[in-house]
Amino acid sequence: MEALRAAGITVDVGVVADKVEAQLAPYLHQRRTGRPFVVLKLAASLDGYTAAPDGSSKWITGPASRSDGHRLRAESDAIIVGAQTVRNDDPNLTVRDWQPPTGAHPEDYNPVRVVLGTAPEGALIHPCLELSGDPEDVLVDLAERGMVQVLIEGGAAVAGAFHRAGLVDRYVLYFAPALFGGDDARSLFSGPGAWSMGDVWRGELISVDRLGDDVRIELAARPPEKPAEADHVTDHLEH
Repeated sequence: MEALRAAGITVDVGVVADKVEAQLAPYLHQRRTGRPFVVLKLAASLDGYTAAPDGSSKWITGPASRSDGHRLRAESDAIIVGAQTVRNDDPNLTVRDWQPPTGAHPEDYNPVRVVLGTAPEGALIHPCLELSGDPEDVLVDLAERGMVQVLIEGGAAVAGAFHRAGLVDRYVLYFAPALFGGDDARSLFSGPGAWSMGDVWRGELISVDRLGDDVRIELAARPPEKPAEADHVTDHLEH
């Protein structure tokens, strides 16, 4: 910059920095934290259920939402699911319902498929990467493999574990105009939730869009609030 300025060229720094920061969010996050940028994708009825009591879940949302979900897969380096989801649904987790740029093939955009646990022999998800450990260890492992963005697709136990660990950076939820109308269907998350209203997770609403008959909602995790300067002073005096 100094060389350019010395040559009489005007140099402005920070132009559209907020837009560039948003565009590079996954990369910057991975470089700053040592973990990939985590996107959690969820699809549910309007009353918040992902599957019927008998386990059936195809299809809650419509074709437009599924195509958008496959676009998220194409944008990600890896896609994470639990071993139970593999046993229950036998997904192949490809981007077959997404149209790539002209001249490209969808299979060129398939992410690495990651199973938390062991995938049954003969499952469609093979070949896959099988990992174990707590959520943060899994993410560090994937970052060390060069992965910048990962997509979590389920199931409820995996979604709940990453959410409670505070490791989800972006939430993408697809809601279908459907109601199970009871309390015996399967929820978005499993495991212990917020005990009181004061403990409820609250994010930043990024966008709300209609996809066919469905609604797509995107949320970002809010960065932790910085303590006020006065709090620092008080804490120092007390200790």
